[in-house]
Amino acid sequence: MKFDSTTYTFTDKGNAGKIGLIVGMIGLAVSLVGLFVDAGQFYFSWLVAFAFWISIGLGGLFMTMVHHLTSAVWSVAVRRIGEAVMNALPWMTLLAIPLLFGLDKLFIWTDTDHVAADAILSMKVGYLNVPFFIVRTVIYFAVWALLAFLLKRNSLAQDKEWTEERARKFVVISGPGMIAFALTATFFCFDWIMSLQPLWYSTIYGLWFFAGGITTVMAFYAIVVLRLRSNNVLSETITVEHQHDIGKLLFAFLVFWGYMHLSQYLLIWYANLPEETAFYKDRWGAGWTTMSWILMIGGFVMPFILLMGRSAKRSDASLMTFAVWMFVVHWVDLYWNIMPVFHTETVVLSWMDLTTLVGMGGIFVWLFWMKFTNHPAVPITDPKLDASIKMVN
Repeated sequence: MKFDSTTYTFTDKGNAGKIGLIVGMIGLAVSLVGLFVDAGQFYFSWLVAFAFWISIGLGGLFMTMVHHLTSAVWSVAVRRIGEAVMNALPWMTLLAIPLLFGLDKLFIWTDTDHVAADAILSMKVGYLNVPFFIVRTVIYFAVWALLAFLLKRNSLAQDKEWTEERARKFVVISGPGMIAFALTATFFCFDWIMSLQPLWYSTIYGLWFFAGGITTVMAFYAIVVLRLRSNNVLSETITVEHQHDIGKLLFAFLVFWGYMHLSQYLLIWYANLPEETAFYKDRWGAGWTTMSWILMIGGFVMPFILLMGRSAKRSDASLMTFAVWMFVVHWVDLYWNIMPVFHTETVVLSWMDLTTLVGMGGIFVWLFWMKFTNHPAVPITDPKLDASIKMVN
């Protein structure tokens, strides 16, 4: 890869995008074979991988809007990373199409006979029905695509000439956009994950999904920044100070994610209602007990202790290790929430879990890299850019 530090543009994009596309196409092609081997496993594995990468795209959209709403200075230098992540989101939503053909394999509420025999599900049929479910899904994706498009268009226009009007336009988009984001991301989680167990509910579930996505997108920021700096790209613009701030946000959202998990558990434990405790009962027994402990100790306690110090955030090797580990934790978290509906007795890992995750990941990396390298890697006319470059913790 070659980079022009005077114009902040890539003169040679390297092979990262091409490799991502090849790996993605192979991974998805191999995954589709699983549809004919075990359709149930295929759709559940696809859903876990889809929720994983969509949550990261949503994280990029959230971080971009937060940057504009807070008029942040430190994040100007890394703003284009979030923009590239969120602009991969509309194309990634196409990967929801295969899931629409497997709704009957995923959701028990699509079985009309089962719903008719259950008094509680019968009362939810006005919301949990296939036509309305698809309409809501289209609305979610349309809102995300529109927000990503408007923010990126204004950002590229700003590269030509910075004006107060364009700066205000970011806030005009991000203000209502944040409300729309909160509603759509929450209901997406309710629809695509919580309704897998339609008799169970948690009002905090949307915040859990949000927290996991933001934690993982900060891990994605860390990986991209460290890879760029190791290739001497933007090394004078995105400094160790930005790396430190990314590490702090990764740590902060890790705590928030852990708090969401604990809050949900304590409320359900305290109320001790059978219809609520069933969620944890299904995830405590046989192999699921081991995964529950892995999630608690490896997903929260260990990184909380080891990432707390200043040196862990400023060390390239340390931050890269934790960033990659948080990717693993996020996948385990989604698997732990989704897969017990299909594998009710114990954990049954499938090759489709890997191929769907890697396949979608390759496509995501390709989209991200294409969006990131097509334009200047930093907002070159932003008046806060120089202060961002010189920022010191």
